[in-house]
Amino acid sequence: MMGPWRRAAVAVLEPRAPRRVPEAAAMLSALPVPMLVLDREDRFTFANHAAEQFLGVSAGQLAQLELADLVAPDHPVFLLISQVRRGEVTVADHDMSFESPRLRKRGIAVQGTPLPEEPGAVLLVLQDASAVRALDRQLTFRGAARSVTSMAALLAHEVKNPLSGIRGAAQLLEASVGEADRELTVLIRDEADRIRGLVDRMEMFGEKPIERGAVNIHWVMEHVRRLAQSGFAAAIRFTEVYDPSLPPVHGNRDQLVQVVLNLVKNAAESIVSGGAANGEITLISAFEHGVRLAVPGSDRRMHLPLVIAVRDNGPGIPDDIRSNLFNPFVTSKASGSGLGLALVAKIVSDHGGLIEADSRPGRTEFRLHLPMLADDATP
Repeated sequence: MMGPWRRAAVAVLEPRAPRRVPEAAAMLSALPVPMLVLDREDRFTFANHAAEQFLGVSAGQLAQLELADLVAPDHPVFLLISQVRRGEVTVADHDMSFESPRLRKRGIAVQGTPLPEEPGAVLLVLQDASAVRALDRQLTFRGAARSVTSMAALLAHEVKNPLSGIRGAAQLLEASVGEADRELTVLIRDEADRIRGLVDRMEMFGEKPIERGAVNIHWVMEHVRRLAQSGFAAAIRFTEVYDPSLPPVHGNRDQLVQVVLNLVKNAAESIVSGGAANGEITLISAFEHGVRLAVPGSDRRMHLPLVIAVRDNGPGIPDDIRSNLFNPFVTSKASGSGLGLALVAKIVSDHGGLIEADSRPGRTEFRLHLPMLADDATP
């Protein structure tokens, strides 16, 4: 005799069945958190709509599958399920990864609960913590950007004026000293120019309002690709995976060009420095339902459904800098200043967007979640 969950599952997984969905199952189906019920043989007997979206499998298809059809038999979720059944207690695990030909989810919190009314059945609740982590990183990036902004203002005010005096004095001395001392004056002038250049770069972090409008992100990406292939990435193959139906990005075209150009340049340098054979950079655009964030300096909220990605097959980001990748002065390059990615994060933050990095040997991907201003956005 089937328990109540099995009856609910039949109604949910087989929507054409004449049975009426119990009220509890109907309520769970409407919840935004993925929920699944497995029987004692790990067959799916219930899945709400959020679980269908999470797994990328319809309810009708899930009714024909077992959990082992979606994840490897040695996946940690099977150990969690075994502990739930053995102890008849709720068990939770965090930061699980679900990676298979069907799935690619990381940072998932899983909670398993036994169902006393149906022996051996387990209710799984899945929570994707990636959005929360992205928001935490967004706050970190904004804090880092503000610290660099304050430093830039201080340097511009306290350093640039006396630096100009030092450089001018060196030029005057250069015309009146002997050959041996002239070399020193040239050194002073060159170092003053180098410091001024660094200050100028840091001034780009200043809190200046940006002009936004409708930007065709594919124009931006193709413009950067042409620049790269005619110069620093001439020997690297480019692949485009675009969604041609994307609406315009609400942003500043020149700044978005700078963002994508920095990411593509980093990708090319990584490929070259790592000696990767058949170097390839993939440019990706897609539409995804994103979170809503407040726009800096505005009382409106932006949707972030537009995803732009730059992927390369280089050696990956070193582990020791991965957690601080977007902080100022963090770099793996011998001659790098560590301001490139910090500036990228600053520009993306100014647009009200998010940036994420996912890296392992042979595959590094930077993903930008950019806004499309919604007409019905509310503060």
